[in-house]
Amino acid sequence: MAPDVKAAVPLEPYVVRVVFADGEVRDVDIEPLLGGEVFAPLRDRREFERVTVDEQLGTIAWPNGADLDPDVLYGLEQPAGSPSAHITAPVEAAPGDSSPRASG
Repeated sequence: MAPDVKAAVPLEPYVVRVVFADGEVRDVDIEPLLGGEVFAPLRDRREFERVTVDEQLGTIAWPNGADLDPDVLYGLEQPAGSPSAHITAPVEAAPGDSSPRASG
């Protein structure tokens, strides 16, 4: 069983950065899901950015009822069907990296 999701931050273009209770972080690209009935409204950027943490389910969710299995987000289970979200662990910037993400 995956740890609960503690934070969700919408990124560009259809990626949500998910932070778990154990400190693990995943970037979830939901673009492959946007053709489905529940996820289609999230093509609207304003709707996509309304992502929240559903504390009862311990995962990310949107007001229209779309949500994702926390075990899949964490990488413990494979998605039930296709298409599925692309899930990756973010790459930390290397020391001395001059990219905008690393500067601050």
